[in-house]
Amino acid sequence: MRFLIINAQVPGFQGLQQILIDEVVLEIAPRIEITAPIVDVAGDWISLGGIDLQINGALGLAFPDLNSENCDQLEKICQFLWNQGVDGFLPTIVTTSIDNIQRSLSVLADSNLPQILGVHLEGPFLNRQKRGAHPEEFLLPLDVETVKRVLGDYAEIVKVITLAPELDPTGEAIAYLKSLGITVSLGHSQATAEQAQQAFDQGASMVTHAFNAMPSLHHREPGLLGAAIANPNVYCGLIADGQHVSPIMIEILLRSSQYDRGIFLVSDALSPLGLPDGRYPWDAREIEVIHGTARLLNGTLAGTTRLLLSGVQNLVNWNVCDLGTAIALATTAPRAAINLPHSFLKQPANFLRWRKNGTIAPQRLTFDKKLA
Repeated sequence: MRFLIINAQVPGFQGLQQILIDEVVLEIAPRIEITAPIVDVAGDWISLGGIDLQINGALGLAFPDLNSENCDQLEKICQFLWNQGVDGFLPTIVTTSIDNIQRSLSVLADSNLPQILGVHLEGPFLNRQKRGAHPEEFLLPLDVETVKRVLGDYAEIVKVITLAPELDPTGEAIAYLKSLGITVSLGHSQATAEQAQQAFDQGASMVTHAFNAMPSLHHREPGLLGAAIANPNVYCGLIADGQHVSPIMIEILLRSSQYDRGIFLVSDALSPLGLPDGRYPWDAREIEVIHGTARLLNGTLAGTTRLLLSGVQNLVNWNVCDLGTAIALATTAPRAAINLPHSFLKQPANFLRWRKNGTIAPQRLTFDKKLA
């Protein structure tokens, strides 16, 4: 049965829109001439669900620890994230042994869960000086043969790989990864602007958690991030938890991108996502979570336990941008970054309604419930 949503604000559209739905979105326009049941959302925002391109685990399970005994947790994590407004995600495997990487990839390859869009390998081809919380003993040189060893038989499920481009000045590894259809993201790197631009010319098209684990912006050496900001074909992931990046620097980044180009939000959430603050195992070490921020016991920032869409609320509360822009950064922008369809048209009628009640907490709406 067709029905019509009216008085909706939609990311990417100016003014109030009407949305015609019949299991999928058929049309969006200021006025649609059709006889159908009407749902009036009274000026609230309607969006697709979030896409999280960097999430390391949830509900106590770290994705590098996946095995045949705990793989049933994946379905629970998918349901948890769906309930929190996330349509899809890339389970992120941080630097660990090749055996651990391939064991996790094997489990994920067999999962057949539609919310899992592929895998993000964050490492092990990282600069030791910018490794952050990644264990040094598992870092590897960046060359084609080592990349083949890491990917094994699972290259087709790897969607994104984070690497430090200065480890392979020839660019052969980037070219090989691009030939496999893998998005190359620069991160945990000491690359200069020149080295970064060379990597972009070779096919890299993304930056992992902008500002973090890379040289700071400098007026004489803009570094990796400066080169990315100036390049209209590069997308930058951003952690908007208030700890990883100052709100002022986030605003500078968004202003430089004109608020509508090349930036998307990620959670960078760790395995205690969905659990209370406290101490938790993390590979052979421990992390301590305090107010949603996770650090190693030596104080090194490791990640967050905050949800992707909490970043939307933060950006608005910090007066960094308007709600429509913030929603787009978590919904349409990450889709564009990995070439998923990001237009509303023809999308299944499962999306979010952002009520203007001060909390900016979206409610998931589905066609089956007729958006009641």
